Amino acid sequence: MSQAEEAEPIRAFNRFWTNHMGVLDAGLLDTPYSLTEARLIFELGNRHNRSGAAGSVRGTEVLELRRELRIDAGYLSRIVKRFERDGLVETTPSPSDGRRRVLRLTDRGTKAFDDLDARSTAQALEIQSALTKEDRRRLASAMATIRELLEPGSGPKAVVIRSPIVGDLGWVVHRHGVIYAQEFGWDETFEALVARVVAEYVDERDPRRENAWIAEVDGEPVGCVFCVEDGDEIARLRLLLVEPRARGMGIGRRLVRECVGFASRAGYDRITLWTNDVLHAARRIYESAGFKLIKEEPHHSFGRDLVGQDWLLDLREPEGSRI
Repeated sequence: MSQAEEAEPIRAFNRFWTNHMGVLDAGLLDTPYSLTEARLIFELGNRHNRSGAAGSVRGTEVLELRRELRIDAGYLSRIVKRFERDGLVETTPSPSDGRRRVLRLTDRGTKAFDDLDARSTAQALEIQSALTKEDRRRLASAMATIRELLEPGSGPKAVVIRSPIVGDLGWVVHRHGVIYAQEFGWDETFEALVARVVAEYVDERDPRRENAWIAEVDGEPVGCVFCVEDGDEIARLRLLLVEPRARGMGIGRRLVRECVGFASRAGYDRITLWTNDVLHAARRIYESAGFKLIKEEPHHSFGRDLVGQDWLLDLREPEGSRI
């Protein structure tokens, strides 16, 4: 694929979104302000709301606004002069450096911000009005994904480990198929195997002896693991998966701990699992949980030559001695 072909989906989305939101119209949200002018009013108004009245008096340095909004210095200067003439903003010297200017909204500017804010909220609600609850969730998730990919946050995200709900089991099958095809080149027979494992779990599950967990971040599933019966005294860990975008957060280890803890409480003496030697990250998680490799055997499955591995954890050993 050429660079032009790679760029086209983003360019097409930009054209669609700017037209859909009307950001290229003469006045944004049916106001006298252009997109850049409205962004400046929004930024000043939001800073005032975050910092309160004292922050409003102190204001924001023009240089800081230019860097934050990435506006050309000359263009920003012209906007500020127009806003001063219209009585929307006032400027004063910076207390820390008299050569710099500090900008803040006047009472009239605050009313302009309140009007823009109300119109923006109404527009957002109108966009979603024809969507179902599930479609609104998908829309919000897609927007969050775009921001996460293009401007990753620096803070840690909350991870929720919960029981599966409607739709999760289909996600388990789908994501196993997609991720293993992308990362290891496995074919559709692996996805079919996962589907059979999930169907068997649903059809034959004994809630006292079998369970499954979904890891969730920002309301979206990002990982899973299953614990199923493999004999009177043996449990089997199956279908451990963590989405690529959620790796490095300790989710795999947490899921394995949930599975092992459940197996111990359910009265199993041992818990086993089968994996392949190419799954290096998963093997490290199993080793850290105390599993021991007991058997290796080459096989041809999922369109690839692989080496299958059986791992075992003795739940009768004291937890501290397993590692």
